[in-house]
Amino acid sequence: MSATALYNLSPAGALMGFGAVLACLPAAWVWLRQRGASAQRRQTALTVLILFLTLDLILVGAFTRLTDSGLGCPDWPGCYGQSNPLAAHADISAAQEALPTGPVTHQKAWIEMVHRYLATAVGALIVLLTLLAWFGARSVISPWWPTATLVWVCVQGAFGALTVTMKLFPAIVSLHLLGAYALLALLVVQAVKLGAFRVEGHFATSAGMRSAITVALGLLLLQATSGAWVSTNYAVLVCGDFPTCQGSWWPDMNFAGALEIWRPLGEHGDGSIVTLQTLTAIHMAHRMLALVTALVLAGLAWRLMRQRALQKPARILVGLLVLQVLTGLSNVVLDWPIAAAMLHSGGAGAMVAVLVWMGTAIRLKDQTA
Repeated sequence: MSATALYNLSPAGALMGFGAVLACLPAAWVWLRQRGASAQRRQTALTVLILFLTLDLILVGAFTRLTDSGLGCPDWPGCYGQSNPLAAHADISAAQEALPTGPVTHQKAWIEMVHRYLATAVGALIVLLTLLAWFGARSVISPWWPTATLVWVCVQGAFGALTVTMKLFPAIVSLHLLGAYALLALLVVQAVKLGAFRVEGHFATSAGMRSAITVALGLLLLQATSGAWVSTNYAVLVCGDFPTCQGSWWPDMNFAGALEIWRPLGEHGDGSIVTLQTLTAIHMAHRMLALVTALVLAGLAWRLMRQRALQKPARILVGLLVLQVLTGLSNVVLDWPIAAAMLHSGGAGAMVAVLVWMGTAIRLKDQTA
């Protein structure tokens, strides 16, 4: 069986066309619901729609990773140089026959391509949002916001390509997930500035409150980075008990190996196999950081609850925090069920969105006070 080229751009036009057609469905829904509305109202509705589709894309990406489908199509952007797995049926069948439990199967190919189709559709919608911002009626936000979002989604596409061509290189896969959270944050800022997700009523803001939200967001992103590192190194199942790990409060760990970032999947930089001690250190570091992050977020939620106008986002934050704790524990004690792991990835993104929402809303209130 001949080697497959890592990059094959021949199906790129078909993929972009399919993404554009797929994007027309939600775009038409927005336009029908906003008939007669102002251009800014349509821009707001489109931004919120893209935000929720991006969160869906994170969940689909998590499902792709958790089902080991990241290499379901070993080239990019198509599948064996085709725009869909049906056209690549013969190549996929040959790969599956040669290695039935390998990375390429018909099911994995479809999962991988559905993820790419959805990503292409989200990108097409962001192109539409950018055009609307530049050529539609004057908006309350600068058109450079959606332009920056378009640039960022192109960067995300590049990371998606590298995820495949660098064979699930852990640092690249982790950056791809973190980039998705950054895309969520960009969209949330725009949605709040356009008038969506309003925080009604008066509340007393202070530099301390803004700093607390910023610190919590920074710590959450650090925790998300740690979680991505656990997932992309497949280190979840090295500890099957809680609160201990491998029957010990402090198992044998190699933190130096855990902090070796630029290396292939399953290997150290010197070519040796990643040890159980390294994977255990990756897992335990995430647990310890999770405890600190949970305490900080709980403290922030308690502080926000004391402001009547901020009680709604604070309650959402508490609910997401509880969800993260429960799904995190489920990943350990229930042997990493796909549903819990997906919710864990999506919940982290939702928490980023809520903190960015509160931080942006508070700053807007300060500016209009």
